[in-house]
Amino acid sequence: MARILVVDDEPGLREFVGDSLRLDGHDVVEAEDGRVASKKLDERGFDLVVTDLRMPHVDGLTLVKKLKAEQPEVEVIVMTAFGAVDTAVAAMKLGAFDYLQKPLGGPDELRLVVERALERRRLLDAKAGASADDSLPPLTYGDPAMAPVVSAIEKVARTSASVLLLGETGTGKEVAARAIHARSDRRARPFLAINGAALAENLLESELFGHERGAFTGAVERRRGKIELADGGSFFLDEIGELKLELQAKLLRVLQERRFERLGGTRSLDVDVRWIAATNRDLGAMMAGGRFREDLYHRLAVFPIRLPPLRERKGDLVPLARALLARIGPSVRGRVLTLGADAEARLVAWHWPGNVRELANTLERAAILAERDVIGASDVWLEASAPPPAAVDAAPPLAAARPLVELERDAIVAALTSVAGNRRKAAEVLGIAERTLYDKLKRYGIE
Repeated sequence: MARILVVDDEPGLREFVGDSLRLDGHDVVEAEDGRVASKKLDERGFDLVVTDLRMPHVDGLTLVKKLKAEQPEVEVIVMTAFGAVDTAVAAMKLGAFDYLQKPLGGPDELRLVVERALERRRLLDAKAGASADDSLPPLTYGDPAMAPVVSAIEKVARTSASVLLLGETGTGKEVAARAIHARSDRRARPFLAINGAALAENLLESELFGHERGAFTGAVERRRGKIELADGGSFFLDEIGELKLELQAKLLRVLQERRFERLGGTRSLDVDVRWIAATNRDLGAMMAGGRFREDLYHRLAVFPIRLPPLRERKGDLVPLARALLARIGPSVRGRVLTLGADAEARLVAWHWPGNVRELANTLERAAILAERDVIGASDVWLEASAPPPAAVDAAPPLAAARPLVELERDAIVAALTSVAGNRRKAAEVLGIAERTLYDKLKRYGIE
């Protein structure tokens, strides 16, 4: 089922198109002219717009321009009278999918063009979803500690219940959120995510709710927020515990009423999203301290799921490391790298306070340092500021040891080289703060 807006100033034709599409199970909204259609497009999202070209107040070409500027993902089919095909071609140059010539040949012709337009929309959505999902590892490689998590995700995905994912940083909460969406009946709709700790409060509010032109300095045009863009799909709000109380109150209203306003706007917009939130904070303690709203917590925690840390699922560690390295090797070194048995043993022995994120960073550093295609234990640094301790059965002679400052300088140079000099990315590779990297560059005289 798709959400379709039908726009025509002729009541008979408008009703014919609307009724034909409703019989196919689509959710159809009708508008008598372009001005009314513009208001409806501002209030909710649609998959497809079927519009006449010649209408009072706002014509079809203006409507196509508005759509492609503000909602480029929406497909458009234009209807035009006999002899005005040139106008329909102009609409297609602006981004319309196809045109229908009036009088329409019948419902079958209409359904054929509509189905083709919706199929393109589905393919584009699937491609976007696949590209996002391909960058994420699977939930588990069979460790028993993850069996309850997988079972819970399978069960809750079939419902519309809000989900609260709990766990330490780097345990794969976004992977779990995407898995819930992929297994739900909303999987053909958008999955949008935002990190509550990644943006300043004023920017975060704009990212969530969008803004109208002139809402604040720099708001030169209307912008749809991520909640609005996720309409019909799933919305993942990571680091929910970082939200200020004022923003928590606004978010609560969206969950309760499924309505919100853009910043600087007065019109309430309807939205239908499946909420998935995540945190590594103790929300119980935060509620006791007055830093998190209890009513918001109960709205979000309809179905809480705890993701165990990597140290509690050691059965996943080696296959996960191999899968991550299969992607990291070609990216960093241009070829496939493998883990030696001593490197795997070293990984298993570590307690991984940073979980999967720390594991990925460790493997990327190892890929940079390794001189062979097989990564050994000596390539695996488990602390950002110091080299790993020597292997028990393969300790290098003292004469072969190098000063720590030389090792650190070489690692920094290698990291910068691997990311084409991007200091922010190099800091991520090394597992240190960007300011710390700047200090070390200055200390070692690295340009």
